[in-house]
This record gives sequence, structure tokens and C-alpha cells, in this order.
Amino acid sequence: MLNKLIFNLGILIRNPTYTKAFKDLKSTEFSSVEDLNQIQLIKIKKFLSFVNENSKFYKKKFKEAAIDVTQITSLSDIQCLPIVSKKELIDFNDDIHTTPKVKFKKTFFSETSGSSGEALTFYKNEEWDSYNRASIARGMSWYNVNPWEYNGYFWGYSFSLIQKVKIQIFDMLLNRFRMFSYSDKELDRFIKKLRKASYLHGYSSMIYETARLVNAKAISLNNLKLIKGTSEKIYDHYHEETKKAFGKKIVSEYGSAESGIIAFECPNGEMHINEETCIVEEVDGEILVTNLLSYSFPIIRYKLGDFIQLSRKKCGCGRNHRILSSVLGRVGKNIIGKDGEVFPSLTLYYIFKTLALEYDIKLNYKAAQYNSGDLNIKIDSQVNDETHNLIMKVSAKYFGQALTVVIQDNEVIHSKDKKLKDFESFIE
Repeated sequence: MLNKLIFNLGILIRNPTYTKAFKDLKSTEFSSVEDLNQIQLIKIKKFLSFVNENSKFYKKKFKEAAIDVTQITSLSDIQCLPIVSKKELIDFNDDIHTTPKVKFKKTFFSETSGSSGEALTFYKNEEWDSYNRASIARGMSWYNVNPWEYNGYFWGYSFSLIQKVKIQIFDMLLNRFRMFSYSDKELDRFIKKLRKASYLHGYSSMIYETARLVNAKAISLNNLKLIKGTSEKIYDHYHEETKKAFGKKIVSEYGSAESGIIAFECPNGEMHINEETCIVEEVDGEILVTNLLSYSFPIIRYKLGDFIQLSRKKCGCGRNHRILSSVLGRVGKNIIGKDGEVFPSLTLYYIFKTLALEYDIKLNYKAAQYNSGDLNIKIDSQVNDETHNLIMKVSAKYFGQALTVVIQDNEVIHSKDKKLKDFESFIE
């Protein structure tokens, strides 16, 4: 009860519209497709009118494209709006913000580099932040979990001593705990606390690695109600380790700092789009996001940088929110062949998916390219000759003779203080 009281007091002070946001989201949880579309249409019309009036960047964009936002009468009409890139959010940051013209009751400073490494800073209006937090809480409620319950948390941990003390105090107030290293002593401490926890969340790769360590110690922890992975791709073989260690698969929460929560996985295993707070489009296999609450820093038809697949199938859970059937990976730098051939970095995903599906070989990997025609692939486990040959065989099916592939096994592929990237290019 004390933790709930602390949580509610903190919310009352920091996010006064959170409670209303959570109630609103719960009330539309099982709304019809028609009702959800109507909610989006009402919100997008109000949002675009505000943005056109108060954002210098978008006002110019709309004018150049000869768009009259007052003529938006259906959701399909937003396809005429210009697409915005992360580079534009960075380069025209001041002009995108509406804060010079509008005095919001409260804003929160946000900074993110994401997977691309490009730093983006912006201010979130309080309602935006509250709906984002409430969206997470709604997803957690599908598993009978409340945010104030005791929880383990995985995030980057490259902290100084002072930062570590501050974080421990903050974590105590939020009724959560985390690991600061992967030493045996630290892991034993974490496992001891995990036995009393309700849920575990954070970077999916770190959850997976911890599950492997727990399994290596032959420990079983079946008390957790929810294991929630965010910020990184969740590979199929992650679930095998977490089911063995914790009795549950990793539930996916998908979003970004600037787009907000985009989708949350239901108990039936489908990722439902957060239709009340965002509009998601799939264009040429890439996701475009419009954040309907981002009044202070408008996000409209934003090219987030992920390959996705949408589905129109109906979920057995009864929710009518559209389904995000797959997040395939980042739209990143290409892999370059010996003679300048270009391969999307997503090719790696298909290589290792083929190995898993056709040969039952499930590997954790990270690839890097320093020179055209050469590709280094690091594997975090030992690779025998047969597996090595299969990796080379499948790689050749996709790359032909364009690349010399070098396999390095028993490698550390995750620095733990940041997201795991499956491919990095160092070619200028």
C-alpha cells in the first residue's frame, strides 16, 4: 500500500493528467474499429490545426505543399502530408517546437540518440508524457500488473559513483532494482530480489543474457507475472531462455521517445497499436508515425527508421486495435560488396532467421563492416565447424561472391551500457 501511495503522490505532482489518461485508455480498450478511427480523426484534426498555427516548421511545410489542414476529413487524407525525417527533427528543432508561441503548464526535457546515434532533444508537454506512461500502464494491466509493484529493471549502467547513488534512491522510490554489473555477486543479489518481484523489464538483450546466467545456475524463478522487453528487437530464441528461467516469454513494448508508445503485446501474443495516441502507416515497408499528443514538439508522419509489417487480422483477445505483426529491424546503413554491390542490413536478419528455421541454429550475433567487400560477424557462443560452414553457406546464398565473411565466436557482443545493434558500418 505504501508503494502505491508513493506512486500516486508522485503522479499527482509530476503528471496531473495521468489518471484521466489511464481511465480514457481503459475505457476504449475494447472499442470498435469505427470508434477508434473516429477518435483518431477528431484528434488529428484538432492537432493539425494547432500545429499549423504554432509550429513555424510545419506551417512552412504545409504551405509549400499547398495543404489546407482544415480540409482533412478522413484518416486517409493525412497521406498528403509531408514525411518528416529524424534529420529534420534535429536540423529544424527550434522551428518545430511550438513552445516559443505557446506556454504549456508543464514540459519535460527529453534527449535520445536512438539506434542511429544522432542526438535529438525536445520538450514534451505534460499530457504527452502522461498518456505515454498511461499507455504502458494499460499494457501492463493486461497481465494484472501495476506500475508500483516491485520490479527488476534493465537499462544501460555506465554510471559514476554519484550517479549510482542517485539512481538507487530513485529506484527505491519507484520500488525497483537493477544490476550494475554481471559479476557473480551482483547476479546473486539481483536473483534474490527477483524472487520477490512482480515483473522484470528493460533491454530485451539484457533480459535474455540474465536468463542464460540463471539457467546456467539451474535456478527457476516462476513468480514473475510479466517480463517486458523494450527498445530492442526481441529474437525468437530469447523466449526459450526466459521460459526456462522465468516460466514466461518476453512481452514486447514498442515505441520511441519521440513517437511515444506505438504498440504493446497482448496475452494472445499480438502487438496492438496504441490507436488512441498515434497513427501508424506502413509505406514501402517502413513505419511512419504521427504522435497525436505531441503538441509541444509535433511528430507528424515521422520516418522512425524501422521495417515493419501490419496485419488486419482480428485478435482473439477481443481488442480491435490494429496488429503490428512484425518489427523486422532498423533501416540502417547498407552492407557494401567488393564491387560496390549494396545489400540492406536487414539481410543479416534473414540469414540468421534461415539458420533458425531451416537448421534449428539459434545464434546471438553482431556484424560490423570496416571495408567494402569484408564483413565481420561476431557470435556470442562457441561455433563448431558444422555451424560455421552453415553460416557461410547461407550467407553465400544472400551475398554471393560479393563479400568475404569472417566469423568470430565466443565474442562479447553487448557493451551493456547501450542498446545492442546487430550491424554497424564504419565505412564513410
